[in-house]
Amino acid sequence: MNVLFVCNQNKNRSKLAEELFKDRFETKSAGLFNETPLNNSQLNWADTVIVMEDLQRTEISKRFPKEYLSKKIICLNIPDVYIYGQPELKDILERKMKELF
Repeated sequence: MNVLFVCNQNKNRSKLAEELFKDRFETKSAGLFNETPLNNSQLNWADTVIVMEDLQRTEISKRFPKEYLSKKIICLNIPDVYIYGQPELKDILERKMKELF
């Protein structure tokens, strides 16, 4: 399964998720508000899109309305208060992904 993790900048949450779960899924990550934001190709590649906050789901629906309707998009509800590699972020990601899959 191709899983795309999306957050605001693709520096902390989605980037760590991509690394943590690459042994269980085909993973990629993207940001919405960075120099190279999420694009159509990345979105089309994904079987499942996992966003960290509802804000990202809403933004994807605005930027990619057609693709949005055809994608399974799951929100983990993880606020942007963590840094890459932070043990608490790793624990939250692992717990929430375990609940989903």
